[in-house]
Amino acid sequence: MTMAMAPLHGCPTPATAPPPLLPSSAFISAFIASDPALTLLHTRCASMAHLRQLHAALVKSGLARDPIAASRAVAFCAGPGRDVSYAERIVRHHPRPNSFMWNTVIRALSDGARSDAALALFVEMLGSPTPPDRRTLPSLLSACARLGLDGGAGAGSALHGMALKLGLAGDAYVRNAAIAMYASRGAADEALALFGECPEFDVVACNSAIVALARAGRVDEAREVFDGMPDRTVATWSAMVGAYARAGRPGDALALFSAMQEGGVEPNANVLVTVLGCCASLGALEQGAWAHTYIERHGVAMMNALVVTALVDMYCKCGAVDKAREVFGAAMSQGLAKLSSWNSMMQGLAVHGQWREAITLFSEMKSHGLRPDNVTFIAVLTAYGHAGMLDEAKAAFASMASEHGVEPGIEHYGCLVDALARAGRLREAEETILAMPVAPDAAVWGALLSGCRLHGDADRGARAAREAVRCDPRDSGVYVLAASVAARRAGDAAAAGVRGRMREAGVGKVPGCSMIEVNGVVHEFVS
Repeated sequence: MTMAMAPLHGCPTPATAPPPLLPSSAFISAFIASDPALTLLHTRCASMAHLRQLHAALVKSGLARDPIAASRAVAFCAGPGRDVSYAERIVRHHPRPNSFMWNTVIRALSDGARSDAALALFVEMLGSPTPPDRRTLPSLLSACARLGLDGGAGAGSALHGMALKLGLAGDAYVRNAAIAMYASRGAADEALALFGECPEFDVVACNSAIVALARAGRVDEAREVFDGMPDRTVATWSAMVGAYARAGRPGDALALFSAMQEGGVEPNANVLVTVLGCCASLGALEQGAWAHTYIERHGVAMMNALVVTALVDMYCKCGAVDKAREVFGAAMSQGLAKLSSWNSMMQGLAVHGQWREAITLFSEMKSHGLRPDNVTFIAVLTAYGHAGMLDEAKAAFASMASEHGVEPGIEHYGCLVDALARAGRLREAEETILAMPVAPDAAVWGALLSGCRLHGDADRGARAAREAVRCDPRDSGVYVLAASVAARRAGDAAAAGVRGRMREAGVGKVPGCSMIEVNGVVHEFVS
């Protein structure tokens, strides 16, 4: 699509003349060299303070109204770490912003944390004489993908429709952005329909199709796409490894990671974080330690916060708490331990009975400039609950909103109920559930039910079991606990009745399993 460009400064175009051609690079270079402020903006400008001075000079001389001059200012402001809001103001106050100005700011807003602002600016663009082009729509579709189902679903479909109407849907960049947008929503059928329109192999489109199928739970179909690719990037491997991990198939994820290594593909931080999570799920300490060694030797992503958190979590879940503390301590000394890393270390210490160490970390957070969040308090309540320190747990719970501005969620109520139930304060635990400002779920009632089984309170256990089954009639664990409580209350016949209702509901008991790692291979044993 050919679009007329606004008249250049000092070069008026008659209304009856044909649309002017795009200016050549030589013309633009000569135009920039003709003004000292423009020359400095192009060659010497290094900060927003300097940009504002040069922009003021352009406004004073009248050159700020020229699209080429304004485009240079917009491009600088929209750069990484600068002031995209200033670029927005330049576009909004310019008498005739060109497509480069609109597209540059829309892309910067989409790439940053203001995807909704990118869509809002696009609406303003639609009211201008400048129509959207093939460079406009990919950024907007990416913005919709980042906004997710809540904010971008309808807008994404509308943008795809606009691309079809404008004849831009066949452009590879637009099509790939649309596939990625549908993939972000788990709309696999829509993504696959576009994927099928690719005239030739496109690795970016394939990667998005794998993500779309994985998010829709169609992992085996995603593997078919993966296996059919003649060429793969590290992003392809990352998408497929992540697909297995998300589907709860960590063994398949690790097997694919091994194939990735055999193929000589160097993993990035995303792959390694996923692999560490799979090692944590399987208790595969040797494989997790190998990944740690690889990270240290290759300096992957300079041991960023995500990698640190994944390592701490993996070592804790594999029982190597001391090793987790080593990783955490090294990260702290390098300034790489973000809040997620602290939370993971605290939770690991809490579940391994090292409550004093967990609470000590909580006390140290403020001195490191960190504010606790909802995940932090799950770790704190777990630590106090496992240690049987009920008064401290209740005090921490009470301080969440009053001192830290964190509203207790259902997970925090679950931790408090679990702590009370473990200690045998079953009446107080039940009263806490009944006073909750949100509806309790099966996990909360299950915590009380477990305490009733432990302390032999059959009547209260029967009430908890009834509510837990009502919340989640497919949870086999609830039926097992309920049968145990019923047996104590009314004998084996009552327990058999609970098991009968379980069969009637079509709920099967999940078989017990254990795993052991031998020479880097995880072996699973099922009862």
